Parts: sequence; C-alpha cells; structure tokens
Amino acid sequence: MRQVDFSTIDLNLLKLFEALVRERSVTQAGLRLGLSQPAASRALGRLRTMLGDRLLVRGKLGLELTPRGEALAGPVSRLLDDARGIVSPAVFDPASATGRITIAAHDHLSLLVLAGLMERFERHAPALSLHIAQPVGDNVRLVEQGMADLALGIFDVLPGSLYRRGLYTDSLVCVMRAGHPCAEGGLGLERYLALRHVAVTISGVGESAVDIALSAHGLTRHVALRVPHFLAGAMLVADSDMILTLPSRLAHRLAERLPLTLLDLPLDVAPLSPAMIWHERFHGDPAHAWARQQLVDVVASQHAGR
Repeated sequence: MRQVDFSTIDLNLLKLFEALVRERSVTQAGLRLGLSQPAASRALGRLRTMLGDRLLVRGKLGLELTPRGEALAGPVSRLLDDARGIVSPAVFDPASATGRITIAAHDHLSLLVLAGLMERFERHAPALSLHIAQPVGDNVRLVEQGMADLALGIFDVLPGSLYRRGLYTDSLVCVMRAGHPCAEGGLGLERYLALRHVAVTISGVGESAVDIALSAHGLTRHVALRVPHFLAGAMLVADSDMILTLPSRLAHRLAERLPLTLLDLPLDVAPLSPAMIWHERFHGDPAHAWARQQLVDVVASQHAGR
C-alpha cells in the first residue's frame, strides 16, 4: 500500500466531497460551506488530486459520481459524522441511559438517601441502575481507583484529584427505647454516663467524636457493645435499656419505623458535615453530573421536609 503523508491531507476537502454528494452541484455545495463558486471549484480540483480520481463528472441531470466516488461516499459520510460526534458537547438523556452508578457509602448515609435516589432513578432514568459498593473501610481509595463513581461520608484531607461537595450539616442526638425509664425529664450528662452505651464503629480506627469530647473533660462512658452498622445499633437499643448516640437526621428516620425516643445529647460535639466526593476524570461527564445533582436534590428535599 502506498504510504501517505497524513500531514499534507486537507480534511476540510472531505466536507466539500460530502456536500457535492448531496447537492450534485459545485455552486450549491459551495453555498452550503460558505464558499464562492470559484473557491468551490478550486477546492474540487484539490480534492481530485488528493484522492487521485475525478470523483464527480457532468451527466444529464448534473454531477454524477464515478465508481471511486460511489465507493467513498458512505465511508466519508460516516467519518465526518464520527468527527462531529467527537467535537460536539457530550449529551446525557436520562430517559434512555443505561449502565450503573456505583456509590460507596456506609449504612448511615445509604439509609438516608437511597429511597429518594431510587425514586428519582425510577422516574427519570428507569434503565440506569444503582449499586452501593461493598464497604472496605476506605471509600476515598475506592473513588481514586475507579471502583466507585461517588463516595458519601465525612472526609478530612483529600487527594488533589478528588472533588468534594458538602451535602448538609448535622448534629448528634441520643436514642433509647420508647418507655425507657431515663427518657422522662431529659438527659443530663451524669445520667448519660451512667447508662450502658452501644457504639457504632464504622472504620475501627480512632475514637468517636463523642469519646473525644468526653476525654477533653476527663470523662469516659461505658460502651457495652460495639457494632459496625447504625441500623443494627438502633434495633438493639429498641429492645434493651442501652443508649445510642447517632446523627440527628438518621435518628429521626429510624424513629419513624422503630419504637425509639430521641433526646438531646448533653455534650457539646462539633457538627457533622457529610459530603460527596468524586474523581476529576468524571467531573465533566454529563451522566455523572446528573447523578450528583440527584443526590443534592434528594438531600435538599429531605431538609425542606423537616
């Protein structure tokens, strides 16, 4: 096969060829491309030289394609369509979208957002599925390695390749079973410390915000049970005299379905600021941006409903 110096090829001439195939007129093809008739004629001469064939010749009804022109008409049209697709802005249509969005999140945030998120997927993107990644303890790594599209949680310092968007601000409250003898008259710090506590240990690393705050006052609590999931902790508290400290939004959600009483935490603890994070390679992707906006809207609707 003859070697071709691609740097000498004027691909704009292929646009002229496409217009000539459609119009079968040099003048009309030139008008389609914004060229005068003389400029279009000169460009046709260069096109013929580039492809080594006359391509179109005069016939009874105007220009007719040569066999070489017939053979090239389809491939050139497809090539230009592909090129237009490459340079055109990416478009996402939820109604026809397929595939899967993977979110890394522990049960706290999954319980809060999944119902609302699935409702939006079913309504706007019925063929797009949602997957909650298997917890591995480090959701930042899952996003970095491409094993999750998004991660939800409370994050400290992040790698420079990750974006972050805050979702809301929350506080901690206490829950105990309905009818618990300590539920009457509020919950002071002394009574709080005297109770047996369920602690949710998500990562298994470091102390909880409650224990850090107590330690600052030289105090400790009796943790009778540690579990890795908030839902398990809440169900155990609903059937015992133990107490659980957990985020306020989740506590209200669980109290709708379990016989739980909510009480103020008798301790100053810094507010919680859950966020979602994603990798820069997905930042401009329309499908990813749509999924991120759905999460933001779900959280906003929950806040408005409280």
